[in-house]
Amino acid sequence: MEFSASDDQIQKPHAVCIPFPAQGHVSPMLKLAMLLHHKGFHITFVNTEFNHRRLLKSRGSDSLDGLPGFCFETIPDGLPPSDENATQDPLSLCMSTQRNCLVPLLELLEKLNCSSSSRPPVSCVIQDGIMSFAIEAAEKIGVPSVCFRTSPATILLLNKHYRQLEEKGLLPSKADGSSLKDQMNNTINWIPGIKSIQIKDIPSFFHTTDPNDQMVEFEITETERCTAASAIIFNSYDSLESDVLRALSPICPPIYTIGPLQLLVNQLPRSPLKSLGSNLWKEDADCLKWLDTRQADSVIYVNYGSVTVMTPENLVEFAWGLASSNQNFLFVIRPDLVVGNTAILPKEFLEETKDRGLITGWCPQGQVLSHRAVGGFLTHCGWNSMTESLINGVPLLCWPFFADQPTNCKLACNDWGVGVEIEKTVRRNEVAMHVRELMQGEKGKVMRKNAMEWKRKAEEAVGLDGSSTTNLEKLVKEVLLSNHKNL
Repeated sequence: MEFSASDDQIQKPHAVCIPFPAQGHVSPMLKLAMLLHHKGFHITFVNTEFNHRRLLKSRGSDSLDGLPGFCFETIPDGLPPSDENATQDPLSLCMSTQRNCLVPLLELLEKLNCSSSSRPPVSCVIQDGIMSFAIEAAEKIGVPSVCFRTSPATILLLNKHYRQLEEKGLLPSKADGSSLKDQMNNTINWIPGIKSIQIKDIPSFFHTTDPNDQMVEFEITETERCTAASAIIFNSYDSLESDVLRALSPICPPIYTIGPLQLLVNQLPRSPLKSLGSNLWKEDADCLKWLDTRQADSVIYVNYGSVTVMTPENLVEFAWGLASSNQNFLFVIRPDLVVGNTAILPKEFLEETKDRGLITGWCPQGQVLSHRAVGGFLTHCGWNSMTESLINGVPLLCWPFFADQPTNCKLACNDWGVGVEIEKTVRRNEVAMHVRELMQGEKGKVMRKNAMEWKRKAEEAVGLDGSSTTNLEKLVKEVLLSNHKNL
């Protein structure tokens, strides 16, 4: 269903989109907002004041001016000022948004609904899966709310079984002198929809010995509040998580898988809408020109995402592993990647690899992963990176850091057959071995073949009658327009 922007007989529906203020959450929400705008929705996209300033710095002073029917607004995150070129502390951000953002959001919604406003009244709210205060705000103004989970459906299912894991004595981890390794290797095979998973592979927030851990309580509270939303959506597709989705359906509000979102955005006609971006660091587009000079499938792309941090020692081990692999590489090193330090690589490494390696601070990842020269991806296993690799048929080397990433790693390596995990303590010899195997070995060929099959299934999901295409239409008709009076 689409509405003509020029049709004055029908007042446009108005969706307010509220991402959690971190790179991996803002990007998919912006993609969804673009799709809804194309379908005729007026969009108000709500960033935090901190991220608004970062976006202006990275993308230019006019980058958030918006377009007709697509506006940006801000609310405070409640945190004290911090370095605007670094990611905010995840725990502090979670606690602060949960405590401090409801009132500013209600004030913004009141402003948007004011009779003197030039925008149509708000008809629905779409909030990130860990911004549940927005559900209460939507209830107060009498419109439906949709919970957008920016991790795989598997994470929500695991979260919903946390209390049972607790009752069985599997969580939290025991500080009783027993082997943590043995605890982490405990296998869970009784959760419907999940054949088998070890404790080490569940979200890292649950790897704690503290029964009152703040992050655990935050995750469980947000999971429970999610069930108060009118619907839940995932940037996933049915064939990717079919068993999990079947298990979730009876215990959740209506679920809509509408991914991979990037493939749906790719189908949009060329327009100024596609110029909107969400990268919080300035992108180096020159890396694409460098990739143009490399042979097909010859480059290993290395990017640890927007939040991962590591020790200087781990960074050096990764670097020398890449050097020893004798493969071409594109190495993304954020300004804040190394804990408490500026990321510095040995001069000997830079000299040895100058003809086959490129180092950059940030890049347009979607374009990199779709480039013919990229044959593998060393990743932190963030969900956006995972989906972007799958839609391009790129196999993975996995070094998960936190949150949903251990689970995403398990899915890639054990369930989908597209990845291999690198040990947490990085050793250059292991890195070199895995890079060579991925890029040139038989196992790499098998993973690449599997990745191409998941790419085919993703394209099928966003086809004319595909599951995600159909689900997006249903989401609009059944939920987002349920409160729209003029239709």
